[in-house]
Amino acid sequence: MDVKQLRALITVAEAGSVTRAAELLHLVQPAVTRQIRTLEQELGVALFERTRQGMQPTAAGMTMVERARRALNELERARAEIRPTPGVVTGIVTVGLLDSASNLLAEPLASAIIRDHPGIELRLLTAYSGHLQQWLDDGDLDLTLLYNLASTPSLNAEPLVREKLWAVAPPSAGLRAEHPVPFEEAVSHPLVVPAAGHGLRTVIDAAAAQARVEMNLIVQTNSMHVQKQLVLAGHGWTILPGVGIAEDVANGSLSAAPLCEPEVWRSIVLGTSRAGRVTPAAEVVAKELSRQIHSAVRQGQWPSAQLYDEGPAKDV
Repeated sequence: MDVKQLRALITVAEAGSVTRAAELLHLVQPAVTRQIRTLEQELGVALFERTRQGMQPTAAGMTMVERARRALNELERARAEIRPTPGVVTGIVTVGLLDSASNLLAEPLASAIIRDHPGIELRLLTAYSGHLQQWLDDGDLDLTLLYNLASTPSLNAEPLVREKLWAVAPPSAGLRAEHPVPFEEAVSHPLVVPAAGHGLRTVIDAAAAQARVEMNLIVQTNSMHVQKQLVLAGHGWTILPGVGIAEDVANGSLSAAPLCEPEVWRSIVLGTSRAGRVTPAAEVVAKELSRQIHSAVRQGQWPSAQLYDEGPAKDV
């Protein structure tokens, strides 16, 4: 088994065709076919089903593709880290950003790393906290933002910021930041919420239990964009962190107000895995991400947020 075979395996799986994979790899088709067959013979299993629709990975093939992709990624990281450039931090760093905070943090973080650490190749992935935690556990992320988590045997969690959740409604509702909305009033409206099992939904459910109210749920989704889209279309209200709707409120496409009775907070941490070594490049990016978050909060760009080292807040 060698690197060329692994690249052929991944490319055929992604392209669905040996012919197309050969074009992408700049090889002749028989060479790619030979690499796949040699790999299958070594492993003793079929990696692909050859169908009219193309090359479809078998269950064993899917497992092998996933592992091969990680192996090649680790080799790429090693090459980047050991590239001889005296005094320059080098390497590939993959960072997870929460969907709600990506608009605020992605560009400043990238700009700072490009400017100050050109030897670092930055890769940014955005998702909800549950997905990001899984990717960190799987080794696909070097560091990530997560919320409402503490350190565990497999995870280091550095508390960074906590923020209130807001009731979000169409502009016609006239919600305003200076007039908090009681939780019971907010959830009496038709409500668009994150799907069950999602971290933000867990926070919302806990607040409903504390307030002893039933929520009027009409749609559940795994997309913050869809939540806002359905509210804008007049289908109901939603609940989101302030950082996720700051631009929408500023341009008048949505109205919003922080929740009260009870106030509802989420805590954001910087997560890194305990399983592997944190590279110098990852340490640099982690410090810069933390700096960007501190800057955003202090400059008022992160609505109703508090840094952990600047005073207490009440958590649900």
